[in-house]
Amino acid sequence: MPAALSLNQARRIALAAQGLSKGRPTGPVSSRAVGRTFARLQLVQIDSVNVLSRSHYLPFFSRLGDYDRSILHRMSGTHPRRMMEYWAHEASYIRPEHYPDLLLWQKRAWVDAAAMDAELRGDVSGRILSALAPGRPMTAAELTARIGHVEEKSTDNWGWNWNAVKRVLEHLFEAGLVSAAARTDQFERKYTLTSRVLPRDGGKAVDDPDAALCRLTEAAAQAHGIGSVKCFADYFRTPIKPTALAVQRLVANGRLEPVTVTGWPRLLYRHVDAAMPRKAAGRALLSPFDSMVFERRRLEELFGFHYRIEIYTPAPKRRFGYYVLPFLLRDAMVARVDLKADRAGGRPLVRSAFAEPGAPPDTAVELAAELGLMAQWLGLGDVEVQPVGDLAPALLIAVARMVR
Repeated sequence: MPAALSLNQARRIALAAQGLSKGRPTGPVSSRAVGRTFARLQLVQIDSVNVLSRSHYLPFFSRLGDYDRSILHRMSGTHPRRMMEYWAHEASYIRPEHYPDLLLWQKRAWVDAAAMDAELRGDVSGRILSALAPGRPMTAAELTARIGHVEEKSTDNWGWNWNAVKRVLEHLFEAGLVSAAARTDQFERKYTLTSRVLPRDGGKAVDDPDAALCRLTEAAAQAHGIGSVKCFADYFRTPIKPTALAVQRLVANGRLEPVTVTGWPRLLYRHVDAAMPRKAAGRALLSPFDSMVFERRRLEELFGFHYRIEIYTPAPKRRFGYYVLPFLLRDAMVARVDLKADRAGGRPLVRSAFAEPGAPPDTAVELAAELGLMAQWLGLGDVEVQPVGDLAPALLIAVARMVR
């Protein structure tokens, strides 16, 4: 009979799996601590939005506090690489050992070059690979110039109006022939041959798709601690039906165990190594692209927190703001804050702050402390709070007291 857990126990398991159940390190954050955090998460989503900070930097701040972002640059840009780019949940930094498995199970046809003439695609592919062979990584624009490709600007806006070189590069990226060596300051990929990115033994072909999917599914289950088939499939964006079969194989092998959770009406599984701390003592502002909040239905059923990112919602229709971060305090999502790094003014700007029903009395004080730590990490000055949202008045007082 499946083990029975309470919703609070399930929350603590989920938070512990994501590295969010404990307080942050008190001393300087080492490269090893950043590496351990990435190994726990398995992947970190990449996004170009830079309202506050690039999205892949924020999960490490949420778990570690004031760390040196150059550690991530070294992990993704020097050998042996501990993180590399590929499609996973979305565009993500992944652990290199997952790359061969994802090549089998990621299908991103919407960014490939299938719509192009086959002869043109083959010609551009060959010229790109020849241009990258000497070794210098290049952006799509640099490669376009290097191979001398000229074309009329498209009027159909296909693929964000990418030219043929960029379209073929994405096709080669999906196919595993090229990868990202780094990103420019403008967040453009600098492409290189994948053989220059992977460890020496990292490019081996995978012959068993079922075993590959089991590895990905178990990695997702480790990152979740507890969840449903849909939760695990969503993490790396693997197909539901094959993932369900992988879950059953992992159950049979003793890596997952079925559980029931009071108030969470799903067929659920707990990873055999998942910890369940006696209490959760974490505090974190979570990026909209944080893996803790990837699967919105899971977030709502587990924490009672309904969350949607409103970047693409017209301003008059937004409920909470443009770039809203959930605020985790101990074992609950207690507030949401619309944040912006006002770089010209040199300060973090709280454009709105809303408390969740039942938020504890110390929510504003703890949020003020979190915002102060974030300001320090971002190299910004005092926090400014605008009077929008039911939590804003208390937060304004808490921030003012903190400054004194």
